[in-house]
Amino acid sequence: MGSVITRSEEFIQKNQKTILIAVVAVLIVILAIFGLRRWYFQPREDRAASEMFAAEQWFAQGDFQKALDGDDTYRGFLAVADSYSGTKAGNLARYYAGICNLRLGNFDEAARWLKKYNGKDTFTRPLAKIALGDAEMELGNTKQAVDNYMKAANMEQNFVTAPTALFKAGMGYMILGDNTKALDCFKQVKQNYPESTEWSDIDKYIALAESAK
Repeated sequence: MGSVITRSEEFIQKNQKTILIAVVAVLIVILAIFGLRRWYFQPREDRAASEMFAAEQWFAQGDFQKALDGDDTYRGFLAVADSYSGTKAGNLARYYAGICNLRLGNFDEAARWLKKYNGKDTFTRPLAKIALGDAEMELGNTKQAVDNYMKAANMEQNFVTAPTALFKAGMGYMILGDNTKALDCFKQVKQNYPESTEWSDIDKYIALAESAK
């Protein structure tokens, strides 16, 4: 044991300068990261959220074009998304930009922005996929639409987004002529989501899919 300690001490003595430089370098990196977070990233995040507030109000009022473009005083979602990429608010602005374009009938733009959105929360993540499915459906891309609906259905097993996604997927499958998969989607709504709005009429669609098989 003594010889091991001696060799360790000898190594430290011989490489003392190198070790010291390495320790200082690590400390500098840690301080730099902390400084960036505190004095650059967080203020930038706060500014993005603040600048998006007016656009969120316009969105809530149904003024989707103004929410996108902003006015002479406040920025819209498009400007926030472009100016604050890498922030949570900038990412959320992409989602809103996609939804606004979808409501305005700009389906190509809706799909473009929704594909850029990288959500992680319980509701907007599957809602973005459902909205992307709606845009693809309007563009005539039924297969892509169904794929997005199914992704949304599998993301969160809640009674708000999952039954909506499954129902839309079922309708898409029927358009594609795959009534077996359509029936499976409708039955999942029937069995798993009795509290959903889709549940009240789901028997009609189950019967429709069964008769079409």
